[in-house]
Amino acid sequence: MDESHGSDSERSVSRRTILAGSALTGLTALAGCLGGDEANSPDPVTIEDGTSCDNCTMAIVDYPGPVGESFYDDAEEVLDEDRPAQFCSSLCTYAFTFEHEDEQEPSVTYVTDYSSVDYEVDTGGDAPEITSHVEADAFAPITDLTLVVDSEVEGAMGPSMIGFSDSDDADAFQADYGGDLYEHGDVSRDLVMSMM
Repeated sequence: MDESHGSDSERSVSRRTILAGSALTGLTALAGCLGGDEANSPDPVTIEDGTSCDNCTMAIVDYPGPVGESFYDDAEEVLDEDRPAQFCSSLCTYAFTFEHEDEQEPSVTYVTDYSSVDYEVDTGGDAPEITSHVEADAFAPITDLTLVVDSEVEGAMGPSMIGFSDSDDADAFQADYGGDLYEHGDVSRDLVMSMM
């Protein structure tokens, strides 16, 4: 009797283990279908001279500060053409995304990663401005960055959200120029609109 009970118990544990493993596999597959799989996302592209911001229509390469681009699975639904949406600033990147979130979420959004570029802050004008970097290798997924928000350093739209993949770089920038630190998930529509 005990032997039979032990046998059923071992079989139940084994069955539970298999069911738990199957459930975990199913959840992982579902998460992949819902997006966020950067390994399968398109790579960033260089923003070409003459390209206008898809949010405000300013010529992207003519202005200082962080720039961005978003890739959509069905870009024609959002842009009426098959290409990434490109932006003159991180503010326009967020504003466009929030405006079109009912139509479609981007599969990936990239903005300038100031940890990966040699940037300069020009203090010769009315307000300090940070250099713009539009090359493909200057971008990182926005979800991987710590953002210094509303520092004294401006970008294309005035107030800026300057991203760093190295949080120590973000801390150092904030110590020099002020602002608040945000992670991507903490950026709200209200915050973006208050800065525009």
